[in-house]
Amino acid sequence: MPQDNNFNELVAFLTVARERSFTRAAAKLGVSQSALSQTVRGLEEKLGLRLLTRTTRSVSPTQAGERLVERVGPRFEEIQFEIAALSEMRERPAGTIRITAGEHSAISILAPALTRFLPDHPDINVEVIVDYGLTDIVTERYDAGIRLGEQLAKDMIAVRIGPEMCMAVVGAPSYFERHPRPDIPQDLTAHNCINMRLPTHGTIYPWEFEKDGRELRVRVEGQMVFNNIAMRIGAVLDGLGLAYMPEDQVHSYIEDGRLIRVLEHWCQPFPGYHLYYPNRRHASPAFTLFVDALRYRGK
Repeated sequence: MPQDNNFNELVAFLTVARERSFTRAAAKLGVSQSALSQTVRGLEEKLGLRLLTRTTRSVSPTQAGERLVERVGPRFEEIQFEIAALSEMRERPAGTIRITAGEHSAISILAPALTRFLPDHPDINVEVIVDYGLTDIVTERYDAGIRLGEQLAKDMIAVRIGPEMCMAVVGAPSYFERHPRPDIPQDLTAHNCINMRLPTHGTIYPWEFEKDGRELRVRVEGQMVFNNIAMRIGAVLDGLGLAYMPEDQVHSYIEDGRLIRVLEHWCQPFPGYHLYYPNRRHASPAFTLFVDALRYRGK
């Protein structure tokens, strides 16, 4: 098999196989779809094997392709990692860091950290993908993810990046002019509650409470279901129902009287956000700096 361009052809094939899409792979590699398709076909011709099964709707590796991904893929990752590690020889750390996070952690933790971090490190790029699902960061090739401490996988390195959190049940004064305030979580079943749907299972997120060691999950109902913070805050401010929100997102509205908090004694603190990532023998200088910038050091 000729040796010319073998490396580039293998990179092209591995990217398509992992992305299951020529469109996404071409965007990631910065080439045209036609050029990428030609490169992969060239590799298949050299090997005398079909590596990908192509249909109008999908792309998937053949048995030979799967074997190539399993055997060669990890070695390419090691090569790419070692090349990235050469940035240690630069005066300034460089590289791209890909992070997956939920909307709240992206707003409350990542955004302020990036404001402090990026101006001092102009050669470091950070890509943040907001996703409510429990993303597999290894499969999706993220450098790290952010989850609540209660949701962390045991085989990951975890770094605390935020304080304990607390939820708050809130409603507008106009809403409480028409409805009584709930005294216990079970009273919420008689209220119009603003819900959030979980993408992982397609279910409505239950509201969780705890008091005197007693834990309670209440599945509330209402006219509205949203999957972002802004629309839930807007609806509760408009008096359309009760919302179950991270306390920091509604604190200012409670302070100025635009929202009223209820069931406060049932909303206890719980472990906050952690950055998590796979165990690596050598972390790039850029990633190490980023982790240190995010590390929670208390008040």
